[in-house]
Amino acid sequence: MAYKLNGNTLPVDRAFTHNNVQYPRNWLQLSTQEEKDAIGVTWETDPVRADDRYYWNGELDNPKALEDVDAVDKDGNPVWVQKLDEESRKMINTPVRLVTKGLKSGKIKEVNHTAGTILANTDWYITRKTEREVDIPENVVTHRAAIVTEVNRVETAIAEVTDVESLINVMEDVKWNIL
Repeated sequence: MAYKLNGNTLPVDRAFTHNNVQYPRNWLQLSTQEEKDAIGVTWETDPVRADDRYYWNGELDNPKALEDVDAVDKDGNPVWVQKLDEESRKMINTPVRLVTKGLKSGKIKEVNHTAGTILANTDWYITRKTEREVDIPENVVTHRAAIVTEVNRVETAIAEVTDVESLINVMEDVKWNIL
């Protein structure tokens, strides 16, 4: 954000000259909006940067891909996962195609990781039930079921999105506060 005069940025706390008039360093802070308007000083806000998690280089017109795609080289040929051939000591192609993951795959992985982290706090109840047949408290069962239900809801919603804005809305609506 900056004050501009004739397309030039006016630094705050620095004197400037306009039409042969010298303005003191504190003029921008002390002047009224009418005084600024009178000589043509404008205020320009910084451009809004898109969320880099969803857009390339913060550009709203450059969204990341939603879907997974099979990778191709610069000539459009398929790219394969490679492994080291021990005998020749060279990298060779495997029969597995290299896949560039899209936003949907990444967000599903993120949701599952978060759910796993939350559930890990109560996993010991499951182990205790399995090893010693000690009942799991009802509030823990309810809590774990709510987490699993939320994961299923979010995964379904992610699968149904058709644009980046819809995906952002889904991710902003995740309800981990069901704890």
